[in-house]
Amino acid sequence: MMRRDQVPVRKLPSLVDLCVEKVIDNLRYLGNVGSVDHHLLERILPHCTLEQLMHVEKASVGCDLSPVTDKLWKKFFEKQFGTHSTNEVIKRMREKKVSFKWMQLYEAKVKEIAEAENEAVARIKQRYQKEDARKQSRQVQLCTKTPPSSKKRFWGDNGYNVSNLKSNIMKKSRIELLKSHEVKNLAAMKNKSIQRNNSPSSFMKSGNGSSSKDPRSAKRIS
Repeated sequence: MMRRDQVPVRKLPSLVDLCVEKVIDNLRYLGNVGSVDHHLLERILPHCTLEQLMHVEKASVGCDLSPVTDKLWKKFFEKQFGTHSTNEVIKRMREKKVSFKWMQLYEAKVKEIAEAENEAVARIKQRYQKEDARKQSRQVQLCTKTPPSSKKRFWGDNGYNVSNLKSNIMKKSRIELLKSHEVKNLAAMKNKSIQRNNSPSSFMKSGNGSSSKDPRSAKRIS
């Protein structure tokens, strides 16, 4: 029985304990731990985050830390991907009689998910591209017909060709002149005169003693 005047002596931490605590406080600076004993790593590495543990694994080149870190990676796998996925992996390894490190299983799972996400994004992008192409095809229609020639032929009334006139102003003036009321009247009078001369009655009159040298007859025919 302890006497009342006796005070329990607090056990002082050893130098190793102080070093372990100091390392835990500075895990962000931890790198290659290949030279550290495993019994010390079992006290230090469980305090690492996933990123810190991955950094330690990659930095410790040539050193197999799986005897210490394998159970830690299993916890990270189960935490991120769920208990069901973890049990499925264990089941498959038992059925195929193979064994993988949980860090490798974690990296493979991350890669699988990333590839699935990329494929999904690619499918969605392709679907949007097809939809945009369909909308564009409705809005824009290409014309395959050859446009008509820009060269135009200008024809005036009464059969006069004005395409040989060099000046556009002259062509326009000539067309307006041909369409004027006076020219139309002259053309009509000329047509009536020709019709009158070609009628049977005019031939009968010319056969009844009218002279072909009559200047008025020559004027009507011309």
